[in-house]
Order: sequence, then C-alpha cells, then structure tokens
Amino acid sequence: MTKLTIACVQTNSKPDPTDNIAEVGAMIREAKARGADLITTPEVVGMLAANREEALATARREDSHEVLAAFRDLAVELGSWLLIGSISIKLSDDKLSNRSFLIGPDGRIVARYSKIHMFDVQVGDGASYRESTTYQPGEEAVLADTPWGTMGLTICYDIRFPYLYRDLAQAGAKLIFSPAAFTKVTGEAHWHVLQRARAIENGCFIVSPAQTGTHAGGRQTYGHSVIVAPWGEVLADGGTEPGVILAEVDLAAVDTARGKVPSLTHDRDYSRPTSQTQALRAAGD
Repeated sequence: MTKLTIACVQTNSKPDPTDNIAEVGAMIREAKARGADLITTPEVVGMLAANREEALATARREDSHEVLAAFRDLAVELGSWLLIGSISIKLSDDKLSNRSFLIGPDGRIVARYSKIHMFDVQVGDGASYRESTTYQPGEEAVLADTPWGTMGLTICYDIRFPYLYRDLAQAGAKLIFSPAAFTKVTGEAHWHVLQRARAIENGCFIVSPAQTGTHAGGRQTYGHSVIVAPWGEVLADGGTEPGVILAEVDLAAVDTARGKVPSLTHDRDYSRPTSQTQALRAAGD
C-alpha cells in the first residue's frame, strides 16, 4: 500500500487553545470528509501566544494537554492518521518544548518529535525572534513507521538544515513532515525554494502545513502550505487564506526519483576546508 491522500490544514492560531481546538477540529473533519487518509496541521497549532509570559502561562504538560487529548480523540472518532504539527509542552516553570505528534487512527501516539533547531534570528521585519529563550531544543531525529512507509518528523526552522533531512532520508524516510509558522518576510523570500530543495535533494515527499495571517501581538505568518513531490513538483499550495488542501501521493514515486538520481548513495566523507595559504604551508612550499 503506497498510495494515500494527504491533507494540510492551514490555520491562523489564536492564544486560547479552546478556540484552536474548535477551529482546527472543524477543518480536520472537512479534510476527512474530502477523502484524506492522513491529515496534517501546522506548528504551534494549539496556541500562538503574543509573548513569552503568555506562552508559559498557557502551556501544559504532555499528560494533561487539552489540545493533545482533543486531537487524539478526534483521530479515533474519524479513524484517521493525524499529525499535530506542534504544540507547546511545559517542561518547567521557564521552559517549553515545541513538540510534534503523529497520532494513529486508534488514538495512539506513534511518534513524538521535539524541534531541534531554535529560531533565534532577526529577519528585518522589525521583530526579533528568540525561540531558545522559551523553548528547549530537542536532541533526536525521529522516524515513524506507517502503513504506507517510513516518514520523518521535523518542524519549521529545521527546513534550513539539510543534513537533518539527509539523515532522515538515508534512514528510510520517504516522506518528511515540516509543519511551520514561517514569518511573512522569510516565507516570501525562501519558503518555496527550501521546500522544493529538500524534496529534490533527498528524492522524497515534503508535507508542510502552515500558519497564515496576522496573529496576536502582530506577528505575521506566510501561509502557503505545500505538498511537494520527490521530483520537486508542488502538488498543492494553500495560498494565504485558512483552509484545507489535499493531494494524492504515491510513495512509489520516491523509488523512481531516487533511481533516476541516486544521490543518497553518492555521499562521501571529506576533510574540512582549509585556505590555499594553509594548504601550501602544510605542503612545505
């Protein structure tokens, strides 16, 4: 079984998890009604807080998280595979984990992944982002076995670190999730290029449900949820409005793409670069 219909839910998350459970839940139901076998949601789908203090006050531990519980129940109700792109999991009084969950149709947590790369940047939109102030980075890459094949989990800023995707692909991933809350500025500049590049260089599907619009505190996200094929074709694009996109994918296309360009088997170890001057000195010239 290699064929499935994948949905990306594109939403505009609010600070109150109750609001997001209702709005996203309705879109998940819509995706199921339209034939989705696997439904994906964006990063911070349960809460996009206006500031650090609000995020710390609202987040919950995994075993008592209302968003996780609600979406696990919904997966059972619909009999669907569901990716919770990420929710904020409370680790301590001053640290959270930005954590993704792949849920099976029986409500079981098949895989969990904590975002490794922290978004500590100043992109030129007048805002400074310091994710590491509030969130503790994860330390492990994660694969999940599904009825259709092996899938890899990443989150948002991870897309800029190709070695993570390479490791996942070489470990067997035929599809990699990249749920996101990309800023409008970086999205307009880099979003589609990064998604297609990770798909092409690894010969795999990239599935990236995204946040969109203006959020509490004035933060703007780019939208354009995408499903990208191993040869780089964009199979579906969510534009800038909240909604649901779907695409039928066949994971057999991964073997076809990797057969044409088997670059995953061509990686080599090599020495770190040195300047020409250093090289000449080492040679005694």
